[in-house]
Amino acid sequence: MSSSVPSADRTVRHGDVELAVRDHGGTGPALLLLHGAGRTLADWSGVAAGLTADHRVVAMDLRAHGHSSAGSGPWTIPAVLGDVQAVLDACGIPDAVPVGHSLGGMVAALHAEAHPHTPAAVNLDGFGQGRPESYVGLERETVLERLARAHDVSRAGAGRVFPPEGLDAVRGYQKAMADQLGFAPELLEEGLRRSLAETGDGQLVLRPERERAVEMLDAMDELDMVAVHRRTTRPLLVVRAGRLADQGDQLAWYDELMAAYVKGLDRELAALAAERPSLTVRTVDATHAMLLERPRTLAEEIRAFVHRLDLRS
Repeated sequence: MSSSVPSADRTVRHGDVELAVRDHGGTGPALLLLHGAGRTLADWSGVAAGLTADHRVVAMDLRAHGHSSAGSGPWTIPAVLGDVQAVLDACGIPDAVPVGHSLGGMVAALHAEAHPHTPAAVNLDGFGQGRPESYVGLERETVLERLARAHDVSRAGAGRVFPPEGLDAVRGYQKAMADQLGFAPELLEEGLRRSLAETGDGQLVLRPERERAVEMLDAMDELDMVAVHRRTTRPLLVVRAGRLADQGDQLAWYDELMAAYVKGLDRELAALAAERPSLTVRTVDATHAMLLERPRTLAEEIRAFVHRLDLRS
Protein backbone atom coordinates (compact mmCIF):
# COMPACT_ATOMS: atom_id res chain seq x y z
CA MET A 1 0.00 0.00 0.00
CA SER A 2 1.32 3.44 -0.86
CA SER A 3 1.67 5.98 1.91
CA SER A 4 -0.20 9.26 1.95
CA VAL A 5 1.78 12.29 0.74
CA PRO A 6 0.79 15.95 0.48
CA SER A 7 -0.17 17.34 -2.93
CA ALA A 8 2.85 18.97 -4.57
CA ASP A 9 4.36 19.91 -7.93
CA ARG A 10 7.87 18.75 -8.78
CA THR A 11 10.17 18.10 -11.73
CA VAL A 12 11.61 14.75 -12.79
CA ARG A 13 14.58 14.63 -15.16
CA HIS A 14 14.82 11.97 -17.87
CA GLY A 15 17.86 12.51 -20.06
CA ASP A 16 17.67 16.09 -21.27
CA VAL A 17 13.93 16.36 -20.62
CA GLU A 18 12.45 17.90 -17.48
CA LEU A 19 9.03 16.45 -16.74
CA ALA A 20 6.45 18.37 -14.71
CA VAL A 21 4.72 16.17 -12.16
CA ARG A 22 1.83 16.87 -9.80
CA ASP A 23 1.44 14.55 -6.83
CA HIS A 24 -2.16 14.77 -5.65
CA GLY A 25 -1.41 12.66 -2.60
CA GLY A 26 -3.81 10.01 -1.34
CA THR A 27 -3.40 6.55 0.13
CA GLY A 28 -3.75 3.20 -1.61
CA PRO A 29 -2.74 1.59 -4.92
CA ALA A 30 -0.94 4.18 -7.03
CA LEU A 31 -2.23 5.65 -10.28
CA LEU A 32 -0.29 7.68 -12.86
CA LEU A 33 -2.53 10.02 -14.88
CA LEU A 34 -1.59 10.82 -18.50
CA HIS A 35 -3.32 13.55 -20.52
CA GLY A 36 -4.15 13.79 -24.22
CA ALA A 37 -2.39 15.44 -27.15
CA GLY A 38 -2.12 19.20 -26.75
CA ARG A 39 -3.49 19.02 -23.23
CA THR A 40 -1.89 19.12 -19.75
CA LEU A 41 -2.10 17.48 -16.35
CA ALA A 42 -4.63 20.19 -15.38
CA ASP A 43 -7.33 18.20 -17.22
CA TRP A 44 -7.16 15.60 -14.44
CA SER A 45 -7.96 17.88 -11.49
CA GLY A 46 -11.61 16.85 -11.20
CA VAL A 47 -10.98 13.14 -11.68
CA ALA A 48 -8.02 13.16 -9.27
CA ALA A 49 -10.17 14.68 -6.55
CA GLY A 50 -12.46 11.64 -6.79
CA LEU A 51 -9.59 9.16 -6.55
CA THR A 52 -7.37 10.25 -3.66
CA ALA A 53 -9.58 8.69 -0.96
CA ASP A 54 -8.56 5.25 -2.24
CA HIS A 55 -5.39 5.86 -4.27
CA ARG A 56 -2.05 7.60 -4.37
CA VAL A 57 -2.55 9.81 -7.43
CA VAL A 58 0.24 11.31 -9.56
CA ALA A 59 -0.18 13.21 -12.84
CA MET A 60 2.43 14.39 -15.35
CA ASP A 61 2.77 16.70 -18.32
CA LEU A 62 3.97 14.67 -21.30
CA ARG A 63 7.16 15.90 -22.97
CA ALA A 64 6.73 19.13 -24.95
CA HIS A 65 3.41 19.73 -23.17
CA GLY A 66 2.50 22.04 -20.31
CA HIS A 67 5.52 22.70 -18.10
CA SER A 68 7.56 19.73 -19.40
CA SER A 69 10.46 20.44 -21.73
CA ALA A 70 10.67 19.00 -25.23
CA GLY A 71 14.22 17.64 -25.24
CA SER A 72 16.67 17.74 -28.11
CA GLY A 73 15.46 14.63 -29.90
CA PRO A 74 12.25 13.94 -31.82
CA TRP A 75 8.91 13.24 -30.12
CA THR A 76 8.51 9.45 -30.24
CA ILE A 77 6.44 6.86 -28.41
CA PRO A 78 9.54 5.04 -27.05
CA ALA A 79 10.85 8.34 -25.66
CA VAL A 80 7.52 9.03 -23.94
CA LEU A 81 7.40 5.51 -22.49
CA GLY A 82 10.84 6.18 -21.07
CA ASP A 83 9.52 9.40 -19.52
CA VAL A 84 6.67 7.49 -17.90
CA GLN A 85 9.05 4.98 -16.36
CA ALA A 86 11.31 7.78 -15.10
CA VAL A 87 8.36 9.41 -13.31
CA LEU A 88 7.22 6.11 -11.81
CA ASP A 89 10.70 5.42 -10.48
CA ALA A 90 11.27 8.96 -9.17
CA CYS A 91 7.94 8.96 -7.35
CA GLY A 92 8.56 5.52 -5.84
CA ILE A 93 5.52 3.98 -7.51
CA PRO A 94 6.98 1.51 -10.05
CA ASP A 95 3.87 -0.66 -9.95
CA ALA A 96 1.36 2.15 -10.46
CA VAL A 97 -1.58 1.64 -12.80
CA PRO A 98 -1.21 4.03 -15.76
CA VAL A 99 -4.49 5.80 -16.51
CA GLY A 100 -4.59 7.85 -19.69
CA HIS A 101 -6.98 9.90 -21.79
CA SER A 102 -6.76 10.03 -25.59
CA LEU A 103 -3.02 10.01 -26.43
CA GLY A 104 -2.37 9.33 -22.75
CA GLY A 105 -4.66 6.29 -22.94
CA MET A 106 -2.62 4.94 -25.84
CA VAL A 107 0.57 5.46 -23.83
CA ALA A 108 -0.99 3.74 -20.79
CA ALA A 109 -1.89 0.65 -22.82
CA LEU A 110 1.54 0.58 -24.50
CA HIS A 111 3.25 0.84 -21.11
CA ALA A 112 1.26 -2.15 -19.82
CA GLU A 113 2.14 -4.11 -22.96
CA ALA A 114 5.85 -3.37 -22.50
CA HIS A 115 6.00 -3.96 -18.73
CA PRO A 116 4.53 -7.31 -17.58
CA HIS A 117 4.88 -6.24 -13.93
CA THR A 118 2.31 -3.46 -14.47
CA PRO A 119 -0.85 -4.49 -12.58
CA ALA A 120 -3.25 -3.06 -15.19
CA ALA A 121 -3.93 -0.04 -17.36
CA VAL A 122 -6.83 2.28 -18.19
CA ASN A 123 -7.40 3.79 -21.63
CA LEU A 124 -10.02 6.53 -21.77
CA ASP A 125 -11.02 7.03 -25.40
CA GLY A 126 -7.53 6.70 -26.86
CA PHE A 127 -7.76 4.99 -30.24
CA GLY A 128 -6.01 7.07 -32.89
CA GLN A 129 -7.27 6.80 -36.47
CA GLY A 130 -7.43 3.00 -36.66
CA ARG A 131 -7.45 1.07 -39.94
CA PRO A 132 -9.54 1.87 -43.04
CA GLU A 133 -11.62 -1.29 -42.54
CA SER A 134 -12.68 0.00 -39.13
CA TYR A 135 -14.92 2.65 -40.72
CA VAL A 136 -18.33 1.06 -41.14
CA GLY A 137 -20.49 2.09 -44.11
CA LEU A 138 -17.84 4.10 -45.99
CA GLU A 139 -15.89 2.98 -49.01
CA ARG A 140 -12.18 2.44 -48.46
CA GLU A 141 -11.28 5.21 -50.92
CA THR A 142 -13.58 7.63 -49.11
CA VAL A 143 -12.02 6.77 -45.78
CA LEU A 144 -8.50 7.24 -47.09
CA GLU A 145 -9.38 10.57 -48.71
CA ARG A 146 -10.99 11.91 -45.54
CA LEU A 147 -8.19 10.65 -43.31
CA ALA A 148 -5.77 12.50 -45.57
CA ARG A 149 -7.87 15.66 -45.19
CA ALA A 150 -7.95 15.23 -41.41
CA HIS A 151 -4.18 14.71 -41.48
CA ASP A 152 -3.71 18.00 -43.33
CA VAL A 153 -6.09 19.92 -41.06
CA SER A 154 -4.48 18.72 -37.85
CA ARG A 155 -0.96 19.49 -39.05
CA ALA A 156 -1.94 22.89 -40.40
CA GLY A 157 -3.03 23.94 -36.92
CA ALA A 158 -0.21 22.25 -35.00
CA GLY A 159 1.92 24.72 -33.07
CA ARG A 160 0.35 27.72 -34.77
CA VAL A 161 1.64 31.02 -33.39
CA PHE A 162 -0.54 34.04 -32.73
CA PRO A 163 -0.11 37.58 -31.37
CA PRO A 164 -0.76 38.28 -27.67
CA GLU A 165 -4.02 40.04 -28.53
CA GLY A 166 -5.23 36.75 -30.03
CA LEU A 167 -5.43 35.20 -26.58
CA ASP A 168 -8.95 36.55 -26.11
CA ALA A 169 -10.07 34.66 -29.21
CA VAL A 170 -8.57 31.44 -27.81
CA ARG A 171 -10.45 31.96 -24.56
CA GLY A 172 -13.62 32.69 -26.53
CA TYR A 173 -13.27 29.45 -28.47
CA GLN A 174 -12.76 27.50 -25.25
CA LYS A 175 -15.80 29.14 -23.63
CA ALA A 176 -17.95 28.22 -26.63
CA MET A 177 -16.77 24.61 -26.40
CA ALA A 178 -17.42 24.49 -22.65
CA ASP A 179 -20.90 25.95 -23.12
CA GLN A 180 -21.69 23.42 -25.85
CA LEU A 181 -20.54 20.47 -23.74
CA GLY A 182 -21.99 21.68 -20.45
CA PHE A 183 -19.05 22.36 -18.15
CA ALA A 184 -17.60 25.52 -16.61
CA PRO A 185 -15.14 27.38 -18.88
CA GLU A 186 -12.98 28.01 -15.80
CA LEU A 187 -11.99 24.32 -15.90
CA LEU A 188 -9.94 25.10 -19.02
CA GLU A 189 -8.06 28.10 -17.65
CA GLU A 190 -5.21 26.33 -15.84
CA GLY A 191 -4.60 24.10 -18.84
CA LEU A 192 -4.50 27.16 -21.08
CA ARG A 193 -1.97 28.89 -18.83
CA ARG A 194 0.17 25.74 -18.64
CA SER A 195 0.15 25.35 -22.42
CA LEU A 196 1.04 28.94 -23.33
CA ALA A 197 4.59 29.63 -24.45
CA GLU A 198 6.20 32.72 -25.95
CA THR A 199 8.28 32.62 -29.11
CA GLY A 200 11.48 34.58 -29.55
CA ASP A 201 9.66 37.38 -31.38
CA GLY A 202 6.96 37.88 -28.75
CA GLN A 203 4.29 35.72 -30.36
CA LEU A 204 2.36 33.08 -28.41
CA VAL A 205 1.91 29.38 -29.08
CA LEU A 206 -0.05 26.63 -27.41
CA ARG A 207 2.37 23.79 -26.77
CA PRO A 208 3.60 21.53 -28.16
CA GLU A 209 5.43 23.76 -30.61
CA ARG A 210 5.07 22.92 -34.28
CA GLU A 211 8.02 20.58 -34.87
CA ARG A 212 7.26 18.41 -31.86
CA ALA A 213 3.51 18.59 -32.50
CA VAL A 214 3.89 17.21 -36.03
CA GLU A 215 6.20 14.45 -34.78
CA MET A 216 3.61 13.56 -32.13
CA LEU A 217 0.75 13.44 -34.64
CA ASP A 218 2.79 11.24 -36.97
CA ALA A 219 3.61 8.87 -34.10
CA MET A 220 -0.06 8.63 -33.15
CA ASP A 221 -1.13 7.87 -36.71
CA GLU A 222 1.15 4.84 -36.78
CA LEU A 223 -0.56 3.18 -33.80
CA ASP A 224 -3.17 0.43 -34.20
CA MET A 225 -4.69 0.42 -30.74
CA VAL A 226 -6.99 -2.54 -31.32
CA ALA A 227 -3.86 -4.58 -32.09
CA VAL A 228 -2.20 -3.19 -28.95
CA HIS A 229 -5.21 -4.16 -26.85
CA ARG A 230 -5.13 -7.63 -28.38
CA ARG A 231 -1.47 -8.09 -27.46
CA THR A 232 -1.77 -6.73 -23.92
CA THR A 233 -1.98 -9.53 -21.37
CA ARG A 234 -2.53 -7.27 -18.34
CA PRO A 235 -6.04 -6.31 -17.19
CA LEU A 236 -7.17 -3.36 -19.24
CA LEU A 237 -10.13 -1.01 -18.85
CA VAL A 238 -11.15 0.76 -22.07
CA VAL A 239 -13.72 3.55 -21.72
CA ARG A 240 -15.48 4.83 -24.83
CA ALA A 241 -17.14 8.20 -25.29
CA GLY A 242 -20.83 7.63 -25.93
CA ARG A 243 -21.35 10.85 -27.89
CA LEU A 244 -19.60 12.69 -30.70
CA ALA A 245 -19.18 16.45 -30.52
CA ASP A 246 -20.65 18.32 -33.47
CA GLN A 247 -17.77 19.96 -35.34
CA GLY A 248 -20.03 22.24 -37.41
CA ASP A 249 -21.04 22.46 -41.06
CA GLN A 250 -17.52 23.01 -42.44
CA LEU A 251 -16.36 19.75 -40.84
CA ALA A 252 -19.50 17.71 -41.52
CA TRP A 253 -17.34 15.33 -43.55
CA TYR A 254 -15.24 14.70 -40.44
CA ASP A 255 -18.31 14.08 -38.28
CA GLU A 256 -19.47 11.44 -40.77
CA LEU A 257 -16.02 9.86 -40.77
CA MET A 258 -15.93 9.65 -36.96
CA ALA A 259 -19.47 8.24 -36.78
CA ALA A 260 -18.36 5.44 -39.12
CA TYR A 261 -15.24 4.86 -37.04
CA VAL A 262 -17.21 4.62 -33.79
CA LYS A 263 -19.40 1.88 -35.27
CA GLY A 264 -16.38 -0.14 -36.34
CA LEU A 265 -14.50 0.48 -33.13
CA ASP A 266 -17.43 -0.63 -30.98
CA ARG A 267 -17.74 -3.79 -33.05
CA GLU A 268 -14.02 -4.58 -32.77
CA LEU A 269 -13.84 -3.88 -29.05
CA ALA A 270 -16.91 -6.03 -28.34
CA ALA A 271 -15.39 -8.93 -30.26
CA LEU A 272 -12.06 -8.51 -28.49
CA ALA A 273 -13.67 -8.34 -25.04
CA ALA A 274 -15.50 -11.59 -25.80
CA GLU A 275 -12.12 -13.23 -26.53
CA ARG A 276 -10.20 -11.70 -23.64
CA PRO A 277 -11.72 -11.71 -20.12
CA SER A 278 -8.91 -9.37 -19.04
CA LEU A 279 -10.37 -6.58 -21.22
CA THR A 280 -13.23 -4.52 -19.81
CA VAL A 281 -15.02 -2.12 -22.17
CA ARG A 282 -17.28 0.59 -20.81
CA THR A 283 -19.11 3.55 -22.36
CA VAL A 284 -19.84 6.85 -20.64
CA ASP A 285 -22.38 9.50 -21.60
CA ALA A 286 -19.83 12.08 -22.71
CA THR A 287 -17.84 13.27 -25.69
CA HIS A 288 -14.09 12.92 -26.09
CA ALA A 289 -13.79 15.77 -23.55
CA MET A 290 -14.96 13.31 -20.89
CA LEU A 291 -12.40 14.36 -18.24
CA LEU A 292 -14.08 17.75 -18.02
CA GLU A 293 -17.65 16.61 -18.64
CA ARG A 294 -17.84 13.56 -16.34
CA PRO A 295 -15.00 13.62 -13.79
CA ARG A 296 -17.00 11.88 -11.06
CA THR A 297 -18.24 9.16 -13.39
CA LEU A 298 -14.73 8.44 -14.61
CA ALA A 299 -13.33 8.40 -11.09
CA GLU A 300 -15.96 5.84 -10.14
CA GLU A 301 -15.17 3.69 -13.19
CA ILE A 302 -11.45 3.76 -12.43
CA ARG A 303 -11.93 3.04 -8.72
CA ALA A 304 -14.27 0.12 -9.39
CA PHE A 305 -11.90 -1.40 -11.96
CA VAL A 306 -8.83 -1.17 -9.74
CA HIS A 307 -10.80 -2.40 -6.72
CA ARG A 308 -11.64 -5.61 -8.59
CA LEU A 309 -7.90 -6.21 -9.11
CA ASP A 310 -7.40 -6.33 -5.32
CA LEU A 311 -4.02 -4.57 -5.39
CA ARG A 312 -4.00 -3.62 -1.74
CA SER A 313 -1.27 -5.22 0.33
